[in-house]
Amino acid sequence: MSDKYQLHVTTSKSTTDSEEADERIVYMDDLEKRKEAYGICGECKEPGTGWKWCQPCNAKRFKNNFKNWTSGNKDIDEFIQQSQLNAIHYYRCLEWIPFEKFQNITYIAEGGFGKVYSAKLPEGVIDYWDIENQKWHRYELNKYALKSLNDSSDISSDFLKEIKSHLQIHLLDVVQCFGITQDPNTKDYMMVLKYIPGENLRNCISKSKLYIDYGLKIRALKAIASGLLAIHNAGFVHKDFHSGNILSIYAPRISDLGMCQPANKRAVEEEGTYGVLPYMAPEVLRGHQYTKAADIYSFGIIMNELLSEEIPYNDIPHDEYLSIKICKGLRPKISNGVPKFLVDIMIKCWDAEIVNRPTTKQLYQMLNKWDDEIEKGESSEICLQVKECDEIGKKKFDARSSKNKSKTIQTHPQAIYTSRLLNFKNLPEQVNSSDLSSFQFNSDNNYAAQSTLANPSNELDLNEISQDEEDNIE
Repeated sequence: MSDKYQLHVTTSKSTTDSEEADERIVYMDDLEKRKEAYGICGECKEPGTGWKWCQPCNAKRFKNNFKNWTSGNKDIDEFIQQSQLNAIHYYRCLEWIPFEKFQNITYIAEGGFGKVYSAKLPEGVIDYWDIENQKWHRYELNKYALKSLNDSSDISSDFLKEIKSHLQIHLLDVVQCFGITQDPNTKDYMMVLKYIPGENLRNCISKSKLYIDYGLKIRALKAIASGLLAIHNAGFVHKDFHSGNILSIYAPRISDLGMCQPANKRAVEEEGTYGVLPYMAPEVLRGHQYTKAADIYSFGIIMNELLSEEIPYNDIPHDEYLSIKICKGLRPKISNGVPKFLVDIMIKCWDAEIVNRPTTKQLYQMLNKWDDEIEKGESSEICLQVKECDEIGKKKFDARSSKNKSKTIQTHPQAIYTSRLLNFKNLPEQVNSSDLSSFQFNSDNNYAAQSTLANPSNELDLNEISQDEEDNIE
């Protein structure tokens, strides 16, 4: 539902990662609820639209200031202006931030279509209008992330439409966008994002020096599913969902929404699709459009990467042959010691038949239910599986640590984990493998493989979640 009708509001504002916001829905035409949630605007005396925010009053002051700044690009100017005019709270408001205001700019990494830097911004970003002092009150984060967009000096309006998703989705599990700036040397535009400390999920898994237990893994998957649910509820699909676009493992955030494509207007129109091959659903590889179900497939691959602690297909080329094998039912290895209930839902996520994959809502509900069970320490089948598999996993981890062996595996030189154009012709129709061993369950003490293979018809009931839980997740 759009903001014309409702607001997902924050009743206790937080500027730190450690504090959680209390969110609930306030309908725009319910003046009493808005008044209760936000109070009265000190200027127009009408109920606010957000935390210390009045959309009509702020829209006027933003409009009066349009003449005082420009990005140098008409499309970007209009993009930022529209965000300011329509902003019903501070986190829907973009700014043009001159590059010279940033300090301590440090290179972090490079992706398929740009580079990422960290930076300080002493001035901070817009928080609310200070009526008493007649100026914007700003707050400063410790760091900001600058995401450069390759060859974007001639940025396309279609690309800007895609990154509007940053404005229309606000949840703790999705990275927030504050504005746009421009590198004066390359002339590439850069998105100003919330900086999330630490490595991406892929690196967290490979570099961890501590055993990652299944309780933590399930909490991480629940947070990722929560972010994906927010994206899907807003009417979007991610299109480039992989472990490199998930930041941290202890408090995961989804990044790079809608950025799986070149930014410039002159990009050659080619048939094919952009993405990271191991995470792409077979129907997408075959040329079909991205759907929510394609994101679910990607979630399944990410899920196995976290649970099995193996980067998918790291030892083979990411080429047309791999695409053919995926369409014929090949899936990544499932490590020994993964709990059966997680194996079951993972296999459903990467089912070749779209209709067999769970919805994002079902995924979140199941992960939330399992997390609650583990947190309470109930003597349930779920808790028993987790305890048994943690014992297996801890022994493997300790054995590897005692021999000073690293989890890091040498990847094949043609294994590519950044987004790129893929254009494979005449791929076979996607099917599920008729042989469960194609999932490559590993050998000794294989709890997951034994329990799954022993009862291949075992289906996880996606409808077992109570109606009350469904009604509480919008």
